[in-house]
Amino acid sequence: MTDSVPPARATGPDQFTGATPDNAIRDADRAKAGRVLAADGTPLKRSLNRALRAQKLRALMLIAPLLIFILITFIAPIADMLFRSVENDIVSQTLPRTVVELDRWDGEGTPDEETYRALAADLMVATELKNHTRLGSRLNYETTGISSLFRKTGRDIDEAGEIYMDQFVALDAAWEEPATWVSLMADPDWIAAQADWSARAKEAEAAQDAAATAEEARALEFTEPEPRFRLSGTARDALPRTSRIYQQFASVIRSEDGDSPTQEQPWAIVYQALYEDLSGGFTGESYDGAQARLLSRAADAVAAFDTLPVKEFFIENVDEDWGDPEVWGTIKAFSSPYTAGYFLSAIDYQLTPQGIEPQPDDQKIYALLFKRTMFMSLTIMFSCVLLGYPIAFLLSNLPLRTSNLLLILVLLPFWTSLLVRTSAWKVLLQQEGVINAILVWAGAISDVGRLQLINNQTGTIIAMTHILLPFMILPLYSVMKTIPPQYVRAAKSLGATNWTAFWRVYFPQSVPGIGAGCILVFILSIGYYITPEIVGGTTGTFISNRIAYHISQSLNWGLAAALGTILLALVLVLYYLYDRIVGIDNVSLG
Repeated sequence: MTDSVPPARATGPDQFTGATPDNAIRDADRAKAGRVLAADGTPLKRSLNRALRAQKLRALMLIAPLLIFILITFIAPIADMLFRSVENDIVSQTLPRTVVELDRWDGEGTPDEETYRALAADLMVATELKNHTRLGSRLNYETTGISSLFRKTGRDIDEAGEIYMDQFVALDAAWEEPATWVSLMADPDWIAAQADWSARAKEAEAAQDAAATAEEARALEFTEPEPRFRLSGTARDALPRTSRIYQQFASVIRSEDGDSPTQEQPWAIVYQALYEDLSGGFTGESYDGAQARLLSRAADAVAAFDTLPVKEFFIENVDEDWGDPEVWGTIKAFSSPYTAGYFLSAIDYQLTPQGIEPQPDDQKIYALLFKRTMFMSLTIMFSCVLLGYPIAFLLSNLPLRTSNLLLILVLLPFWTSLLVRTSAWKVLLQQEGVINAILVWAGAISDVGRLQLINNQTGTIIAMTHILLPFMILPLYSVMKTIPPQYVRAAKSLGATNWTAFWRVYFPQSVPGIGAGCILVFILSIGYYITPEIVGGTTGTFISNRIAYHISQSLNWGLAAALGTILLALVLVLYYLYDRIVGIDNVSLG
């Protein structure tokens, strides 16, 4: 008879978990003396690492659609909201010259003549691009009346420089011809390329006219774009102001109207820039281009021209508000591509040329709205706990058939539109509504002492408690259903009263459901705006109502984004405090 030898017991991690890829890798590392190979002849460690990488890649591919969905629908909108709350590049992009000149302004009085010249050039371009109204709307959020000022200026800005244009044309009719300006300002290579392009375009047009059918005409259509305008280096050096604004003129009429500088007379403001260049130390030796003689005669004549300072044109001819330092202070304060102005407005402060200042008392509303939102959301949450806990307790302790029937009644409001339920509360709560009528009939109140339950915080709390109550009942019910009834019976058998058994045994086990319900109700209530808008009136609205107003009506998306960001930060802070006090691990849905 032979003795049987028991198999050796596994030691190390395999003793508890069994063989795993990680343990196999450790074993391969220990096998220094001999080389362990996989079935295909490769080192075991390398083969296992490759298998683990493939496994992780497969897992990543499985969750990739969900990750992409979250990025597109959740992370990207939040990132866009955060960016919009500080983005402010419209001022610097629309008024680039003006922003540079305003850096020299000390905020006292009105800026100098050079700043007004820069404003005229910027607004001429902005008006052609239809950007001046957007700029006015943006600055109107900070100073009321700027929007109408920019619209009015957009209608009159083409008159800036007309006094100089008329005198140049009276001096020589050639100044009215587009060809004169092209030969004066354009690069000779561009002129040759443009002439060649124009000749080919005319040939194609003639061929189209001679085509026998519409299909042949479409096939012969000339689609090559006109060469991009290039400025002459000679003109750039001799006439710096004129060349800058003329180049913008050529670019704008091509991009916006599809026109060519060879066919369009320049803006009146280009003539003003020419006057400024010629009267600012221009000499005939500085320009030797095709129009040297014409330019030299004009340089000799500009000393006798009638003048109109641009500052005077804006204040007296356009609108006297251009002489208001507050308008210029607003432009300067918000000239940076990024601003804290939206966040300051969201906490009842404002950004001014003198720094950060509080809003006037009659405009301080956002701090009040944030406090009201937090107070009412917490009140609604506690109301749902008080009303929902007994209902959930009853449902969890009734027979299954009865509890299922009652649970259908709890879910029944979900089958009705939110708008319908809110409107129904408006009917019930008004002074001539059902609730007041029943109280008067029962003698609880007099007919002249009807309760004011609508268009205030009371109406909002009542309506939202009813709407959000199922979100409290369902987590509580799902947790309470898992609590074994034997625990309470055991506590009673040991001498505990009904209250002691409930408070010391049953209630602590239901806390995870309370936590889950509180988080659901609070997060939902803090973002509600339909119900407060209908039944809240002026004292029962939330900060979300103001956010919706700025998004859909005032179109101040930057302020709406700042308010939303602050609201998000408050929610995260409260979530952190809840986790520190209660513990997020104690939250359960059953």
